[in-house]
Amino acid sequence: MFYQPTMMDALSEYDSARYVIFGVLFDGTSSFRPGSRWAPDAMRGVSSNFESYIPFFDIDLADLPIHDAGNLEKYASVDETLTALFYSVEPIVRDGKIPIMLGGEHSLTLPCVKACAGQTGDDFGVVVLDAHFDLREEYGGLKYSHACVSRHIIDEVTANYAAIGIRSGPKEEWDFAKENNILYYTPEDVAEVGIKNVLSEVIEYLECTRIYLSLDMDAIDPSYAPGLGTPEPFGLSAVDVREVIRTLAPMAVGFDVVEISPEYDGGQTAILGTKLMREFIAAHAAGYK
Repeated sequence: MFYQPTMMDALSEYDSARYVIFGVLFDGTSSFRPGSRWAPDAMRGVSSNFESYIPFFDIDLADLPIHDAGNLEKYASVDETLTALFYSVEPIVRDGKIPIMLGGEHSLTLPCVKACAGQTGDDFGVVVLDAHFDLREEYGGLKYSHACVSRHIIDEVTANYAAIGIRSGPKEEWDFAKENNILYYTPEDVAEVGIKNVLSEVIEYLECTRIYLSLDMDAIDPSYAPGLGTPEPFGLSAVDVREVIRTLAPMAVGFDVVEISPEYDGGQTAILGTKLMREFIAAHAAGYK
């Protein structure tokens, strides 16, 4: 079901791997700037830019059991894609490995969350970094649009959910979040109290030891990450997002990086997304908190 493994430092075979990277080349519900289907291979292409040694953790990624499973077979519709993705991720989680999904659009997070939740039970939460609430029930006539992913995570998987970076959505979504006591932080909140305090509050709120961590790259200010499907100014800094990953990665049973549209910049967003993915692997391996 997968093909073309090429990520730098992903040297292990599947059976011996702890971390399994895979791409999903789908952006069929993109509503502004399509092109995130090109991101997985763009990220693989820039991965050769980085040294395998990460000094902050004193970890060499070349020594870690990382496998690149390639890209999911392409499907035309979002429903077919999400179904195939769930059945591809489920055995990875069942085998005790950490799935790392390279999107593609944010709708792809839902089946990954479902697969991880199915193997963890009640001791599970979800943290999403995103500029957008994504709390609609449907968008553009599609239930499983990228603009609805967090709503379906909450409705179909778990309400043990927190979002960081939120700064965009119709009034109805802001009202829904408040009425349903959804925990979220705007970039202004982060600037006011500091990212370490935000993370302490998130961990206390979730009251679990295992999470799924989803990074929609538009959580980051487009001055750092311009190659996005739906860029939104006044976002998080890349350093704050790195701190989120370093802190939460040890708790994570799955991770994704989504919504990079590489044709809209000179490669810097794919470079940043790839670096953050590598930080996730190192932080998870090191157990940094």
